[in-house]
Amino acid sequence: MNDETVLVTGATGKTGRRVTRLLEERGVAVRAASRSGTPSFDWGDRGTWEGAMRGVTRMYLVVPGLGGARAAEDVAAFARRAAAAGVRHAVLLSTPSDAWGPAQQHVLATERALEHGGLDWTVLRVRWFFQNFSEDFLYDPVMSGEVRLPAGDGKESFVDAEDIAEVAVAALTEAGHAGRYYEVSGPRLMTFGDTVAEIARATGRDLRYVPLTPQEYAEEQRAAGVPEEWVRMLTGLYGHVRSGGLASLGDGVQRALGREPRDFAGYADATAAEGVWNT
Repeated sequence: MNDETVLVTGATGKTGRRVTRLLEERGVAVRAASRSGTPSFDWGDRGTWEGAMRGVTRMYLVVPGLGGARAAEDVAAFARRAAAAGVRHAVLLSTPSDAWGPAQQHVLATERALEHGGLDWTVLRVRWFFQNFSEDFLYDPVMSGEVRLPAGDGKESFVDAEDIAEVAVAALTEAGHAGRYYEVSGPRLMTFGDTVAEIARATGRDLRYVPLTPQEYAEEQRAAGVPEEWVRMLTGLYGHVRSGGLASLGDGVQRALGREPRDFAGYADATAAEGVWNT
């Protein structure tokens, strides 16, 4: 890999920055792509694509709006240009298609677009990140003491972003991963109540999970000024958890890395020790 360069899109995101770090630790040259980076990269501006992929041999692709109709078109065009520019292999961050409900056709179309783009490919179908509770939209609910969601007692196989990054880096730097789908999940099924209880145990704080109806959740989000598009999307995503449609485990970590995935309890302990959830 000493003579190769990896393009990491979404390089400031939860998985992208971890993929960047792990590649750099292995001595791999990384082009960390973002709209504010140099060169600038924006999925919505095709004029930025050529500079980002110039001289690149492999790519880690995080596509905004994966469940939307435009994603497949963008990935198809990007893959064709990348193949023509000499890129050999792309790893796509995706989700289980049934995680998106009515949008699953767009997720599958995006995966197919990469498969037929003229590159070797690997697809990572991942679950809800542990880090959503410490780095993203579930942080504020945790800090408020009440995590109020319309997920009921539905179970999900929450996954550590560190595991996702390690699988991605293995696929980018080692032989034997091309043409594979990896269902990347944690080691056990958990409700949101279970995750909140783990954080409460690790922090010693009084935290509660409060199940809401979809209507109650939507009304609270609108009252907080959340855009309607996001209200609908999040309500739908929580609905898939509530229905039990995501109550399955994947073996992607085991297949790609030869070990068991990290458990939520370890993540909660380590994050609490860092003081992330201190009041």
